[in-house]
Amino acid sequence: MCTGNTVMENSKKAVTYCEAIRLAFEHLLHSDPRCFTIGQGLWSPWYVGNSMRGLVEKFGKHRVIDTPVSELATTGAAIGASLNGYKPILVHPRMDFMLLAADQIINQAAKWRHMLGGKTSPSLTIRGIINRGGEQGAQHSQALHSLFAHIPGLRVVMPAFPKDAHDLLIAAVQSPDPVLYIDDRWCYEYKEVVEPVSKVDLSLVKPIVRLRGTDITIAAAGFPVHQCLEAANIMQAHGVSCEVIDVRQISPLDTSIILESVSKTGRFLAVDGGWSSCGFAAEMLARVAEGLCPNTFLARPSRLTIPFAPAPSAGNLEKKYYLTAKSIVVRIEKLIREDRKREKID
Repeated sequence: MCTGNTVMENSKKAVTYCEAIRLAFEHLLHSDPRCFTIGQGLWSPWYVGNSMRGLVEKFGKHRVIDTPVSELATTGAAIGASLNGYKPILVHPRMDFMLLAADQIINQAAKWRHMLGGKTSPSLTIRGIINRGGEQGAQHSQALHSLFAHIPGLRVVMPAFPKDAHDLLIAAVQSPDPVLYIDDRWCYEYKEVVEPVSKVDLSLVKPIVRLRGTDITIAAAGFPVHQCLEAANIMQAHGVSCEVIDVRQISPLDTSIILESVSKTGRFLAVDGGWSSCGFAAEMLARVAEGLCPNTFLARPSRLTIPFAPAPSAGNLEKKYYLTAKSIVVRIEKLIREDRKREKID
């Protein structure tokens, strides 16, 4: 549950991912009168997981605007406001239904700077929430980050840890670009110390190494980062040292740190909670394959994603459908075996 404490009050204690988002909202609304937030269910913790609890009471309904159910209309209103000097944060409580605003996001927000010769840009932040599991079915369980990362003109960030959830939201609002900020409800209970921050340059945000290792490089963004770290801890007990990279900003994608890591380990696994076809894992795999010489690899680069099918509704099928630390361990073991088998043949 998110509390009503301020950033300064929480500066030396660990807060949840959910709280970190609320603290970032509070900081932005307090420090910039141009900033407001708009979307469905902003006054309801059921919609936004308490990540905005208490904000309407503190800042008023004219700055925390709960709208009727029209993704297209609210997105268009936010884009129009941004073109007139405001700094809106548009909230889509379920990423699935952002597709109803695809025209506004893809054909408007992402294109205005290009079409107007750089003279203006819709500086808005679009918060899309991934909400999977719980037998919600195919229309409420999608992680569509790869779709939006395909679009030039949009920045796409996926924080995995509370500090990044806080700092990257502030950076998104301060950026001159339209930014898609994607948070995942499966991250909401992770805790970390969050320090006060006034400015973060989103253009300088790069992937970060969360765990150092020597035998294999694993890269992911968002909630799968935590699963990769769990898998790495399991493999450590079996004598395999994994380097885990948290990509954080998936578009534009900076792979320099990933390439440097794979050059050291010789093995690469791209992990993503989306689908394989034309996806984020596929892009990371292609960048690594293009960026390194074939003789760098001790095993073929690999990717691990959810099955290429809509999400099931039954709980027993969900357990087989979604990634787990165990499924990541199985793939790591396969890559290690492949290398050892090749050595035996040679």
